[in-house]
Amino acid sequence: MAAFQHWKEQRLARVDESRKGSVDESIAELVRLLNGQPRFCTTSSCAGRLVLAQAPTRGFNGYEIQKQNCSWLMVTHQLCAKEDVITALQKATGDTVFKFEPFILHVQCQELQDAQLLHSVAIDSGFRNSGITVGRRGKIMMAVRSTHCLEVPLSHMGKLMVTEEYVDFLVQIANQKMEENMKRIDRFHNCLQLALQTEFSRSNSPLEMIQKTYSVYTHRRKRKQTKGLGVCTSPENKEESEIEDDPETHQFFFC
Repeated sequence: MAAFQHWKEQRLARVDESRKGSVDESIAELVRLLNGQPRFCTTSSCAGRLVLAQAPTRGFNGYEIQKQNCSWLMVTHQLCAKEDVITALQKATGDTVFKFEPFILHVQCQELQDAQLLHSVAIDSGFRNSGITVGRRGKIMMAVRSTHCLEVPLSHMGKLMVTEEYVDFLVQIANQKMEENMKRIDRFHNCLQLALQTEFSRSNSPLEMIQKTYSVYTHRRKRKQTKGLGVCTSPENKEESEIEDDPETHQFFFC
């Protein structure tokens, strides 16, 4: 625990090396909530953005523009208008792609159970592509991700390849995705607060923990008695039993 706290202090003291140089305002409170917990440390984040990106040279990598080599003709973390994209396209000299990139958050966790808590909150909030990774040295990372992206090529060699009407249609779709993205962020924030409050209440309620333990013990004892009587258990109970007996279950996570 002490080692994690020492690493966390060093990490949070670093200069933000992102292009923007700071946490996006719309998720700043969420990031503060996580970093305010001793067991979590955010390592990177983006609230979601609309980007018009241009490859550095023609044929550099086709329309698969690499972030580290591209230039941004337009970027916003809010809704945008067709005029914003058209104006940005007038500066294009190469191949451009209009993209919507949803909210993403990487959090290093002290214990695996901490990552599992965040993963449950993320999935329940609509971020179905979220996952947990455990490094060879035991580094536990939790990534909050979703799949509702958008990526469409618009110009080639500086020439617009679509109509302005199509650009308008595309911007409307991107804005709808951004609105849904914002709703999911709010759900994630609210669910996380509730999960932390619930967990804190349980950890500070000895009576509730005793009752929970007694309830689990009683349930298991009844299940054993039922098995002894030759009565078939339900599929749910069977699955639960298999999970308890499988020593490999809690070692791997496929999210």
